[in-house]
Amino acid sequence: MQRSILYPFYFLSASLLLGLTSCKSKAVAIAESAAVTNEIPAIQIIDKYNVNALDFTTLNIKASAKFEDANQSQNVMAEIRMKKNEKIMVIIRVLGITMAKALITPESVRYYDKIGNKYFEGDYSSLSRWLGTDLDFFKIQSLFLGKSIDDFSKGKYKVSIADKWYRLQALETDGIDKFFYLEGDNYLIKKQEINQPQLDRALQVTYPDYSKTNEKFLPLQMLLEARLQEQKTLIDVEYKNVNFNEELTFPYQVPEGFERIEIEKK
Repeated sequence: MQRSILYPFYFLSASLLLGLTSCKSKAVAIAESAAVTNEIPAIQIIDKYNVNALDFTTLNIKASAKFEDANQSQNVMAEIRMKKNEKIMVIIRVLGITMAKALITPESVRYYDKIGNKYFEGDYSSLSRWLGTDLDFFKIQSLFLGKSIDDFSKGKYKVSIADKWYRLQALETDGIDKFFYLEGDNYLIKKQEINQPQLDRALQVTYPDYSKTNEKFLPLQMLLEARLQEQKTLIDVEYKNVNFNEELTFPYQVPEGFERIEIEKK
């Protein structure tokens, strides 16, 4: 599958923002604290993390992004529209022209790419294989919001200190190693790692900075690294403008004459 076709998928692996009322603002990074002691139990860290639960109806984000792999490096603009728990649309533009569009719901993934004149309609299996972990709509939504892809209430975790952050290590893994790093002031997620050593693939999502808007903490930037054996893809996303709880539309129609992508299931 061509990398350009996967551009919308790349954005579905990111994190973004949120708030309670419609607003436009240029955010400033907040101060953060390092972890102090690993004597704190996992449940206490999780409780503090849950204090920052997010409540909203819709969100609209304008972002810039840089994609890089072994074959190319490209800068694009993106618009991400979200209706919580229902749908996410990602629009990729180059020089103001829409080059790709994706629409995902809890049931399906759809996207088209004007570079290759191709489109895809299906489920999450291809996205999960590429990213190295099983994903669904709600996990992707959590990544956009800077939240854990794991439901902490359903798992067991071991606490340690690594890279100056609290690290929660999932103990029930089924062959997948999961690590979640949280800073020690507001217990915001700084990094998520999902590794499958047997398949030699991994996904790492890092949130270098957060801002605080309407008493809610929002990521300012997302760095994503996806690796499959020797193949590596890097994404650097910066959020330029965020609007909350506006009325949004999600128009999606495949241009006439595009060829459908058939992905072999393994």
